[in-house]
Amino acid sequence: MHRKWHAAMMVVGCSIALAARPGDSTLERFLRDLKTFRADFTQTVVDSRGAHLEPTRGTLTIVRPGRFRWEVRPDSKGAGAQLLIADGRNVWFYDRDLQQATVKPMDAALSATPAMLLSGADLAAAFRVADAGKREGLTWTHVEPLRADADFKGALLGFSAAGALERMIVEDKLGQIATIDFSNGVRNAAIDDAQMRFTPPAGVDVIGKPAQ
Repeated sequence: MHRKWHAAMMVVGCSIALAARPGDSTLERFLRDLKTFRADFTQTVVDSRGAHLEPTRGTLTIVRPGRFRWEVRPDSKGAGAQLLIADGRNVWFYDRDLQQATVKPMDAALSATPAMLLSGADLAAAFRVADAGKREGLTWTHVEPLRADADFKGALLGFSAAGALERMIVEDKLGQIATIDFSNGVRNAAIDDAQMRFTPPAGVDVIGKPAQ
C-alpha cells in the first residue's frame, strides 16, 4: 500500500469509526450526535529511521456511517494531489500524477485498521480505549487495537477544551508515526452526496474490481 495512503487510512479510520462507549469520555462527547464532519488538515510523517517526509495538506470530509473523503492538495510544484474515498461499499485511491486509481471492497481494504469499525462494530470489541491525560493544551485519548493483525500499534486523539478534535498521532507496526493537525472543523454541515462518490476519469488506469 502507498505509504501516504497507508498513513491516511489509519488516521481517517480512527477519526470516523469510533463509536461511543459507556461513560462520559471526551471521545464520546465528540462523537455524540455527529453526522458529518469537515476539516482542513496538515499531515506530517516520520519514518522508522526518524526521517521527516514532506508534509501534506488537504481536506477531510466525513459522513457517518462509513463514508469519508480524504483529499490531498498538490504541493508547491503542482505534484502530489491524491484522493481517497470510502463510499460505503468500496475504497478508492486516485493518484492524479500517475493517472491511476486503485479500488478495493471496503471490508478487504479496511479490515485490519481502525476503520473496520466503519461497519458499526463495537468499539469495546476491537480496541482498548483509555484517557491519556492532558498536555499541550489538549485532552488525550489513547486507542489500542486488540487484534494482532492490525496495521498500527496505537493512536492518540487530542481534543481542545471545547471538545473539538485537534490532533491525531498514529504509530504503525513499522515504527512510522503520522501526525494530523486539524483546523476549521465544522460539525453536521450539509454535505453534497456527490463528494462521497468516485467515478474514474476517462483514460485513468483502474487497478482492482469494485464491489457492486
